[in-house]
Amino acid sequence: MKAVIQTVLDASVKVDGEVVGAIDRGMLVYFGVEKDDDAHILKPFFEKLLKLRIFKDGEGRMNLSLSQAGGSMLLVSQFTLASDIYKGNRPGFETAAAPQAAQELYLKAVDLLRSMGVAVETGRFGAHMHVCYCNDGPETFILDSNRLKIKAGS
Repeated sequence: MKAVIQTVLDASVKVDGEVVGAIDRGMLVYFGVEKDDDAHILKPFFEKLLKLRIFKDGEGRMNLSLSQAGGSMLLVSQFTLASDIYKGNRPGFETAAAPQAAQELYLKAVDLLRSMGVAVETGRFGAHMHVCYCNDGPETFILDSNRLKIKAGS
């Protein structure tokens, strides 16, 4: 699993001109699922994400987590995070999870986050989306389950 995390002043996602998800201050999270990912990875992955102290405190230091900052999350499925762009000039998607498996984990991630008390808005899985946001900083982070040493099925 991979996530690109951006601290935002606001963010929204549209499908066919209709806003399907929007937040004020918080995190815009692009979430990608790879072939070997499974549901066992979700909890430690998102626990780590939610503990990140990437929001500024009163002194301008990154010292606050999402909940401490009183923010919400816009979670957008992004299969291109699982692409291979190192061979040739066209991205390859051999490492991306099959759409049905990725959608299942995406929906489980949304449910998990909500059960953890996070105010989550979403895009629409598999749709062509237009994402608008105001990145705060700008600050962007990448979380990779392989770097967390979380093993599938453990």
